[in-house]
Amino acid sequence: RELQKQIVFSDREFMDISKDQALAGLQQLLTLPGAPRRIEGYDISHMSGTNNVASMVVATNGVADKAEYRKFKLQIPGNNDFAHMNETMLRRFSGKHLDWPKPDLLLIDGGKGQLGAASQALKDLKLKLPLASLAKRIEEVFVPGKRAAVIFSRDSLALKLLQRVRDEAHRFAISYHRLLRSK
Repeated sequence: RELQKQIVFSDREFMDISKDQALAGLQQLLTLPGAPRRIEGYDISHMSGTNNVASMVVATNGVADKAEYRKFKLQIPGNNDFAHMNETMLRRFSGKHLDWPKPDLLLIDGGKGQLGAASQALKDLKLKLPLASLAKRIEEVFVPGKRAAVIFSRDSLALKLLQRVRDEAHRFAISYHRLLRSK
């Protein structure tokens, strides 16, 4: 009679394995040099071009790292998400914040336009950082230099991690925007 092995994981071990699989999946699908241990997610929030803000959230090893979250009150007026994303990247990676850790992946909430604005800011700063955007409508992932979206399976742990980071950046941006509006 053959003995069957049963592997039992605690919830914590299961979470660790899931996070590691998600990070490995991102590395493979986005052709990153290593697993993205620090992912920074960005979103813009405003109401009809007023109280323009941006959020930066951080996932460290696949887990929200709230002590690293940052918010930006944007200077460029009006309703221009592309200009706002460009301003956010320029401010994030300017000399003022050189002490902040460099990300292994930047995730932009939006499509090709927001991605292009972020990419241009990095070019202007002569920085090469892995960059992707996640568009909400049909959950398309775009990277600079590729016309077509990177295809993720709908049940992919890597896609779920990107969605969590994107959704958290959106939540954080809206909460800051609401705070400014209430003042």
